[in-house]
Amino acid sequence: MMLAGFPAIAMVYINEEFDPTVTGLVMGIYVSGTSIGGLAGRVIVSTLTDYFSWHIALAGIGIMSVLISIWFWISLPDSKHFLPKKRLLKEMLPALARNMGHSTLLSLNVIGFLIMGGFVTLYNYIGYSLMSPPYNLSQTVVGCIFFVYIVGTFSSTYMGRLADYSGSSKVLCLSIGIMLVGCLITLDSNLYLKILGVAILTFGFFGSHSVASSWVAKCAFADKAQASSLYLLFYYLGGSVIGTMGGIFLSWYGWDGVVFLISISLVAALLLSLRIVIQEARHKVCTSSVPHK
Repeated sequence: MMLAGFPAIAMVYINEEFDPTVTGLVMGIYVSGTSIGGLAGRVIVSTLTDYFSWHIALAGIGIMSVLISIWFWISLPDSKHFLPKKRLLKEMLPALARNMGHSTLLSLNVIGFLIMGGFVTLYNYIGYSLMSPPYNLSQTVVGCIFFVYIVGTFSSTYMGRLADYSGSSKVLCLSIGIMLVGCLITLDSNLYLKILGVAILTFGFFGSHSVASSWVAKCAFADKAQASSLYLLFYYLGGSVIGTMGGIFLSWYGWDGVVFLISISLVAALLLSLRIVIQEARHKVCTSSVPHK
């Protein structure tokens, strides 16, 4: 529960303390760190569990987390642009209404819901497909599929940097499109192509999450922390809701059904991102058509 608050604070810190021209790159570096952490955590826990027990594994991760947190707290410089202020509940509710009423922010929140849902669903159920005929892979071998997280380490930084130069909306569309292509490739029965599809979807996911999370804080002129928290709420809800639905689709329709569910989610996310692109283009046209005095 406490861990969930960290990304929201980190997103706001990056957007407040770094120059706007590099926030996409910095957010990409942060997200790439989460991909490394996700991979390392799984490898460390599984290794310690094999040699000792899951109790020792969790204790080891806990001790590492405490030590790293202390180092982080000591090393992080003080905020230069943050002004602390007391917020009452009656002030927070109107701010929440403003964030929910912001068209772009709402679209980004739903996009976060959809891309995280697709990503979690893929990793939740790809193992069942790979451990079944004709592959019959062991649980240990299937667990190694998490090593494709490494491509996310690169894509989050690269796409974040690209967004700084080419615009967040276009790069977000590109990243979600890559996710969709990767998802469809997993329909192939060839094992190597199936794993390639997982890697491509992972590449697109970390890129799209990096761009979307950075963009949320940029769009929120005020109440940035609340806007980031709202995005993460939708983000994790997507993993829970769509991830759960994936099990139903797997039971009824097999892996093809799971791919169908993920594809529908990603198509919806892509349409929302294209809608933002169109809105931005219309806004620019309207702005440029205003006569200058």
